[in-house]
Amino acid sequence: MKLLLTLLPALLTQTTGRRNQRIVIGFLLFTTVLVALFSIVFHQIMAYEGRDYSYITGVYWTLTVMSTLGFGDITFTSDIGKLFSIIVLVSGIILIMIVMPFTFIRFVYQPWIEEYNNKRKPRSLPSDTSGHTVLVGDNDISLSVARKLRQHNYPYVILVPDGQHALELYDNRYDVVTGEFDDANTYRNLRADKAALVAALEGDLRNTNIASTVREVAPSTLLAASAENPEAMNILMLAGCDHVYSFTEMLGRSLARRVYGTRAQSNIIARFGTLCLAEAPVIHTEFMGQTLRECGFRERFGLNVAGLWEGNSYMSARPDSRIDEASILLLAGTADQLEAYDRKAERSSKANRTPVLILGGGKVGEAAADALERRGLPFCLVEKNPRLVPPDDPRYILGNAGELAVLQRAHIMETPSVIVTTHDDDLNIYLTIYCRKLRPDVQILSRSTLDRNVPSLYNAGANLVMSHASMAASTIINLLSPGRVTILTEGLNIFRVTAPPALVGLSLRDSRIREKTDCNVVALKSQGVLRVPPDPNAPMKSDTVLVLIGTADAERRFMEHFPS
Repeated sequence: MKLLLTLLPALLTQTTGRRNQRIVIGFLLFTTVLVALFSIVFHQIMAYEGRDYSYITGVYWTLTVMSTLGFGDITFTSDIGKLFSIIVLVSGIILIMIVMPFTFIRFVYQPWIEEYNNKRKPRSLPSDTSGHTVLVGDNDISLSVARKLRQHNYPYVILVPDGQHALELYDNRYDVVTGEFDDANTYRNLRADKAALVAALEGDLRNTNIASTVREVAPSTLLAASAENPEAMNILMLAGCDHVYSFTEMLGRSLARRVYGTRAQSNIIARFGTLCLAEAPVIHTEFMGQTLRECGFRERFGLNVAGLWEGNSYMSARPDSRIDEASILLLAGTADQLEAYDRKAERSSKANRTPVLILGGGKVGEAAADALERRGLPFCLVEKNPRLVPPDDPRYILGNAGELAVLQRAHIMETPSVIVTTHDDDLNIYLTIYCRKLRPDVQILSRSTLDRNVPSLYNAGANLVMSHASMAASTIINLLSPGRVTILTEGLNIFRVTAPPALVGLSLRDSRIREKTDCNVVALKSQGVLRVPPDPNAPMKSDTVLVLIGTADAERRFMEHFPS
């Protein structure tokens, strides 16, 4: 009732509301006049039949016939009376059954719902809001970043121009504000001048407009933007951005880093100061068939085994975890420790110089090819668009990657790895299944445009999947807190946290972090010194920074068990 009393004045004072009010009043007047007219005719026909009824009875009869109730207590006996009854009945069906509901819904109920939703649409933040992140973008990337920020307890707000979509996100418990991207008042309402970061996540042209508009309101706020084309990066910097990222190129480079080298050796996939994270296949090594306790990586090399890949499944490392020929170790240590491991591991000395196969020659594919070339690894790229295939370059093949003859020309039967990089997730799933059928033993790395398609790509046979949205989320988090989160693969992160109060004074052995959360602590940083591997018996202090590896679920469990 309180909400209704609040909305009624707005409905009656708006121009549209006043017009609707006139229509509804006109309809009611027309209905009243028609009922009165029918009542008079009823009285006259009854007099013609020699019966006398009051005008109140005439109104009663008219309403029961028009509403199709027809109690039958008062009826005509003459043909003219029955014809009149038919006219009243038909007019009632049209007026009450059809016109009245339409009039009520169109000119009363619908405006009320619209006004109710307008009142619900958040259009500004409280005046004392500060230290938040403003995500400017109505897309999956913004939602992925928002989920990551919420997971790490960073305040955020998503700017959405579509009011209806804003309501849907609001009902799904996202923090949203509706407004136009190119309106300075929108960013004043968002308290952009007090924000920790404004991130423009739309297309290049719109991001340029956003950056220019934000700088009118918040000249000193940290401003980041995504860029689809390399030439747009300089323009966005000129428009006022502090950081510009090409997430597609970053994704291509990340996929290329995960390709195994021409020899079976550890492959560094991420660095955190002096800490290196590397993947190492164990096939043809002395470690096959042993447990991690029996291998003694910590005692022999100083390395910490953070986890194991079995196909596309990741498992947290435990002392009794057994290694087979398909296992891939996730090692954490310094570069020297990894080099010692490579020298000791007994691997096949035969080099595989077959090119890495890249399916898709767009921005992600080109970035992956460039990264492989920098590593000195040969590649073969398949693309069906002739404009993206350089002439006279044997490393590029023009054709459809779904055709067996094209894949055979690209050495599908000999290649050590396949990178699937098209922007169409349906096509990526199709190609992943096809390549896995042709080569059950090949390493397949795939790009996912949407987060929801990541499980489907793993089910299709991909060994590793990375998404555009998660890459953006990791980048934004690192802007707010450098080095806090790094995505190793989709759903598997390395992240750092200052020791929560519940862990201060405890050693790693006593904290039972791995048993409670399935996260693995790979390093500890205290007083500026990074200890790799960490001493399991040393007590943690309030300034100790933990570097952990875990899946997204394990990371959430850590935050729940040990809130900061």
